[in-house]
Amino acid sequence: MLIRWELFSAGKNIVDAGTYNQFMTFHGAIMTFMVIIPGVPAFLGNFVLPLQLGAKDVAFPRVNLLSWYCLVIGAAIAFVSLIFSGADTGWTFYTPYSIETDNGTVWLVAGAFVMGFSSILTGLNFIATVHKLRAPGMTFFRMPLFVWGLYSTAIIQVLATPVLGITLLLLVGERLLGIGIFDPNLGGDPVLFQHFFWFYSHPAVYIMILPAMGIISELMTAYSRKTIFGYKAIAFSSAGIAAVSFFVWGHHMFVSGQSEVAGLIFSFLTMLVGVPTAIKTFNWVATLYKGSIRFDTPLLYALGFLFLFTIGGVTGIFLAVTAMDVHFHDTYFVVAHFHYVMVGGTLMAIMGGLYYWYPKMFGTMYNEFWARITFVLIFIGFNVTFFPQFVLGAMGMPRRYYDYLPAYESLNKISSIGAWTIGVGFLIALYVIVEAAFKGKKAPDNPWGAKTLEWETSSPPPHENFTYDPVVTAGPYEYK
Repeated sequence: MLIRWELFSAGKNIVDAGTYNQFMTFHGAIMTFMVIIPGVPAFLGNFVLPLQLGAKDVAFPRVNLLSWYCLVIGAAIAFVSLIFSGADTGWTFYTPYSIETDNGTVWLVAGAFVMGFSSILTGLNFIATVHKLRAPGMTFFRMPLFVWGLYSTAIIQVLATPVLGITLLLLVGERLLGIGIFDPNLGGDPVLFQHFFWFYSHPAVYIMILPAMGIISELMTAYSRKTIFGYKAIAFSSAGIAAVSFFVWGHHMFVSGQSEVAGLIFSFLTMLVGVPTAIKTFNWVATLYKGSIRFDTPLLYALGFLFLFTIGGVTGIFLAVTAMDVHFHDTYFVVAHFHYVMVGGTLMAIMGGLYYWYPKMFGTMYNEFWARITFVLIFIGFNVTFFPQFVLGAMGMPRRYYDYLPAYESLNKISSIGAWTIGVGFLIALYVIVEAAFKGKKAPDNPWGAKTLEWETSSPPPHENFTYDPVVTAGPYEYK
């Protein structure tokens, strides 16, 4: 909201250019490393995964606690950089600027490095839990699709996160010791940093979105009261997205000087991701078809996800075409695309999942009317914020700039108003959640009539999740 306040009109509004660059850096770092990447696995996943598998806990509870400490300690280290003049490199820490600037970049990078251990430990824990702690009778194809999303995500976390950790460690070594990996003055290659960074950070997009897609699968079937359409196709598409995610990082680097052949290959592979994504989307729509639909708040967020993520995906195809990407690269078109995927996708799913499992977590029901108001404000505010940015990007407005030409001012004003609308929506959502915890009506064990195992235990669950040993005899979504 502060960023959009500064960009409300041309020229300086509230901060100078240096402070604005720090705003941008911390906005990106906080939302990526501290909110969206750990948001679904660490928050919803740790609570829901054991319940959906019929387990008493994750496989390694103490390792799970260690992953929490890593997240909190890493975040604290990152915030120390604010004391040392902040960091102004952007959340991508691109060299050579990040090895030359004299500020708190080392602290922010070190914090991200420590938080990476949280992601790895969570991934290992989830993989072990899925393989070893499933209830009797629960085969892989009787697992809920949220579990499939978390399992696919865990594989990415374990395989890709170490690459980021090594890259950030090399960056700190470059700054402190001058080892010459990325510094061209010492024979290094700054573009090599981009390859390392995006080899992790594009799979990280799917760390953010795959669990969110799992949530959407749960919401679509629960609120249409219908067996989900194409269960195996959706399950395999999660694994397919996880596999392809490791081979598309080069689409971030079409203008970095890589060969035309490399650009062509990365363009093709990037478009290939659209196939498993489309499989999910069409199966969700087919699940809704002729369903007995209840338009409760979680489903509204799921429908919002479907609309916004589709726009994000389609505009991603634009950016996968090398000739178009040359024009759109580093413009507000990329900002709009990224936020339609991450906020319109992941954050909408997190909100839907929070409202869906809230009665199970806290044993109380929230105010449905005000919860729907939060969706309306966030959905409308989001589109008002980011859709004009597609137009700004097509007009040529560069992203991450502190100032802009007067021709861009009217659309920036609209975008800023939308951002403040989103803020109001989230403030109301915070009130709805807190108020329900203290004053909400007692929740029944299964208020939505869902079929997965977590709704078979009490709300909230006992310490060991189940007072009996559940046995699975059917699939997770077998509505009559």
